[in-house]
Amino acid sequence: MGKLSELFGQARKARSGSGIGFVGKSTPTVKPRAAALLVECNGTDAGNAEAAIKAGADGLIFAWSKGNKETLQAAVEAAKAAGEGVLCGLHITGGWAQLTRKSFEDFKELGLSFVVLPLNAPARLLALRVKDLEPVISVPMRQDEMYPIFLRNLSAFEGIGAVDLDFGLSGEISIISIEDALRYRAVREAVHTPALIHVKDMPDEDDAYTLLTLGVQAVVLTESKDATTTSQQIQTLRELLEKVYHDDKESSTLGLNTRS
Repeated sequence: MGKLSELFGQARKARSGSGIGFVGKSTPTVKPRAAALLVECNGTDAGNAEAAIKAGADGLIFAWSKGNKETLQAAVEAAKAAGEGVLCGLHITGGWAQLTRKSFEDFKELGLSFVVLPLNAPARLLALRVKDLEPVISVPMRQDEMYPIFLRNLSAFEGIGAVDLDFGLSGEISIISIEDALRYRAVREAVHTPALIHVKDMPDEDDAYTLLTLGVQAVVLTESKDATTTSQQIQTLRELLEKVYHDDKESSTLGLNTRS
């Protein structure tokens, strides 16, 4: 099991608070959530990264840009120092000619645990296997009836840690019909790996219950322009994921489960 799968599973587990002696550092009680919470960062500000983790994010996704190595490393280190079990990843959308195995090894040295790649990325990148650096494939939504069958072939590539469902969900997610959910679910189920999904706007409770039907293990929130707003959104979304959590032992398995 990779680190991403461990993170997704950990989000669904409750942890009781603890303290050491009378003056020891205490840890708060952690409630189980329907999904892990990641934040996609607009930059590599260490202060913003630290604030996001302290607000309740489980991990961060940074955008790759050649030349931001020092600031990226500082942001990753700040995030990991702010929370236990934090994972950081890199979203790569271009510059393929510059990427080599050494690049991936450097990403790992910076403290990154996964890289997000689009379907149009060079296939050779999937062969650049570096231990503890998992590839995550971004999967857009297409209406072609054969598309889910086409996506099943992703399972032939070993080592894929998750898929990033780029479904373009925005506005009122709760208006999605059962028929629409079936189309989304067909794409999601085509690949037997954990899945992330982006939310462009802050979902409400009805939206969250709709997301439950899509079978994802993590919700990705895009960072706002200022750290204060982002922190408030993280706290609100985390509380919402706690509220809509269902224990698989007490309810049906139609939800944000960790099945791969």
